[in-house]
Amino acid sequence: MKVPALALTILIAAQAGATISRAISFEEKVDNAASIILGKVTDQTTRWDAAHKWILTYSTFRIEKSMKGEPAQEITIVTPGGVVNGIHQETIGVPTFDVGDDHVVFVRNTHSGPTVLYFDQGDYAVESVRGERIVRPAVSNAVLVDTQRGMAVAPESVSTLRDFEERVHERMRAKQEIERMQIMEQQRRADSSLRSVLERNKLLVALALVGALLATIQLIKRW
Repeated sequence: MKVPALALTILIAAQAGATISRAISFEEKVDNAASIILGKVTDQTTRWDAAHKWILTYSTFRIEKSMKGEPAQEITIVTPGGVVNGIHQETIGVPTFDVGDDHVVFVRNTHSGPTVLYFDQGDYAVESVRGERIVRPAVSNAVLVDTQRGMAVAPESVSTLRDFEERVHERMRAKQEIERMQIMEQQRRADSSLRSVLERNKLLVALALVGALLATIQLIKRW
């Protein structure tokens, strides 16, 4: 008996002790990120939340470049998990940061503060290899699944920082063009609808124009 690909993927993931996450496309990440920053971790603190239920880690980044969003010098990213007084909490799929490391982070705004969009799928390590800065997707224990095809997919490939940034800007330009075309289509439909209404009510429109003309004549005569 053949085992469906998704069922087989789930079985393998369960045996390996991994979790399963929906694979997020690069385009979706760019579209939904409040901002995309390239920065270095300069400081980090870990503490309990207000309810003393969850440990949160606050990583401060000195921003080198904002690929999307308003330019800024610094941002503090909050992620669940960490160690406080010997108590350790960890959430699978949540990226961790170390002071001194460079990252590209896709940022999502929450009531608790800026965090990483789609967690580990929104974090990329930036390294220098033979004088070239490269961008590497975060290492994760999660198995990425294409939910439309029902099968596991490979993580994104490594790319140069230059190519990565160009992909971001290319998607932003494409998104702007899509939105422009949608606005034009909405305007076209509105104009078409107005013309249709006018054509169906030619007599009423004519009477309204005559009425407006007569009212204008009467107003002129009074003066």
